[in-house]
Amino acid sequence: MDEDHDRWHWQEPNSAWRGVGIYHITLTIPSREPLFGMLVIPQDDPAQAKVERTKLGNSIVEELLHIPTYYPEIRILQFCLMPDHLHAIIYVTRQMTKSIRIVVRGFWQGAKKLGREYTSSVIPEFNSGITDEGKDSIKANAYSFPIFTEMPFIRPLSHRGQLQAMIRYVQMNPQRLATKRLKPSFFRVQHDVEINGRKCDAVGNIAILMEEKRMPVHVRRVMMEAAKQSDNESLRDYMNGCIIAARKGTVMVSPFISPLEKEILSILINEELFVIYLINNGFGEYYKPADGIFNAVATGRLLILSLCPYNKDMKHITREECVMLNNFAEEMATISR
Repeated sequence: MDEDHDRWHWQEPNSAWRGVGIYHITLTIPSREPLFGMLVIPQDDPAQAKVERTKLGNSIVEELLHIPTYYPEIRILQFCLMPDHLHAIIYVTRQMTKSIRIVVRGFWQGAKKLGREYTSSVIPEFNSGITDEGKDSIKANAYSFPIFTEMPFIRPLSHRGQLQAMIRYVQMNPQRLATKRLKPSFFRVQHDVEINGRKCDAVGNIAILMEEKRMPVHVRRVMMEAAKQSDNESLRDYMNGCIIAARKGTVMVSPFISPLEKEILSILINEELFVIYLINNGFGEYYKPADGIFNAVATGRLLILSLCPYNKDMKHITREECVMLNNFAEEMATISR
């Protein structure tokens, strides 16, 4: 993929939306009714999962693929149709006379028209996942209330590495949904899980809390400062010690904030060791773990805990939150002794 980096022109932050760039587009049915298709999981194998499209789903894909007909500057790099939403990655190859937002708005208007035509004539053929209330609502509002009430979300990809990660994210959507459906208990948000008098929200294998041995992961600043002075023995010994302890059955507990802590987390995940991951924000209504930790949740090796409810406006972790989470990790480790 490194060779591809030299081929792409990357959208700079705050640059004009008419310029060359790569964008991730998501069109969602706000009601979350599976009007685009039905997820099929052959032999209960998530790797074989696919979405069988409805007539509306096929029409939406055709509408997407027609965009380059009207705008030759645009290429569709990747797309994935899910039962209730569509992901697409588009590449604007040269300067456009219109903003990408106007292009996407035109696609949205076309999708709304298709939605009205579809729901006014037929309930989707794959209707096993649609509630009776949903069917009645579709019939009653077919003409007056469009399916697509929200304009597609547009996200410019402005950093190297994002394109490869986003393509994988889009490609893996059916497999992730299939995994969640086959193992719902690991992906369901569990509220008010009590730990030493504190109440947390949790996603993952709650049974990990029953393990007797826990150890916090916290790379101290003094270790990093010593390493900068070419004395990296204490840092190396500490990081190795975390992995060795985990291999012996100790559950590692941490918010994994610093790059070195994230490196430890990556090794723990790759070796399928037990981890309790503390986060500073809760779980949204449609939360799903990121690619890097998704399989760890699915295999029961990871428990994610949050002391705070979900806040959609939260952007960055504060120093106070870092201290709070690291203290909580220490506290959890002390409880187990």
